[in-house]
Amino acid sequence: MKKLLLLSVLSVSGLAHATDAVPDVVKNFSEQQGIKIIKKIDAPGGAPGWLGQYQDMGVTLFLTPDGKHVISGYLYDDKGKNLSEEYFQKEIYIPLGKEMWKTLNAAHPLKEGADTAPRKVFVFADPFCPYCKAFWSEAQPWVKAGKVQLNTLLVAFLNPNSGRNASAILNAEDPVSAWRDYELSGGKTLPKTQGDTSHATFNILQQHQKLMDSLGASATPAIYYLNAKNELQQVVGMPDEKQLLEMFGPKPQ
Repeated sequence: MKKLLLLSVLSVSGLAHATDAVPDVVKNFSEQQGIKIIKKIDAPGGAPGWLGQYQDMGVTLFLTPDGKHVISGYLYDDKGKNLSEEYFQKEIYIPLGKEMWKTLNAAHPLKEGADTAPRKVFVFADPFCPYCKAFWSEAQPWVKAGKVQLNTLLVAFLNPNSGRNASAILNAEDPVSAWRDYELSGGKTLPKTQGDTSHATFNILQQHQKLMDSLGASATPAIYYLNAKNELQQVVGMPDEKQLLEMFGPKPQ
């Protein structure tokens, strides 16, 4: 997962909460540099520290013993291990990933595969995205074997007809079957549209696009899954073979 992208949604996740007890020197420095203080951290060695956000990056700030100076950067131990990254993981990336995973599960995707499948994968797909079709095709052996549940969230931005095709699929009597037929036919088999796109369908597409944007993705397929540590992972674009195995597990025989 490109973890830094997740920082863009801290303000809506409820995870960002600055402490009131920020010394003036730290507060002034953070304001001058455009750093948003998130929380105080218990740094080793007794140095008071704070976790912050600068643009799309996590940052740690430390107060010198005289209380008059601030050190901004990463904290390392005597073996060269980046301890700041551990704070980012524990306090930002992992909790935020869990919140975003809940949001994905609360959406209304085109669901292929059983709810009991050991792995769930969410993908934002445009009807005119060739890599989305390739990814869908690659996923089918795992879906058919009951190993993966594939959840497709349709978006519409690649082609002037993306919205029309996505709406036709969502409005079909069986949207999952309509999506499958559409992908198998290379985009040639499309349910007949009946009138204009409904307000409800338009809202679904808008919600999917908003969710995709909030996750920091700007291209399709945008794929999300949990790794073995239950950490949210992101792959944008067609995954390579190694990435497919990481998200789906061993290929069914």
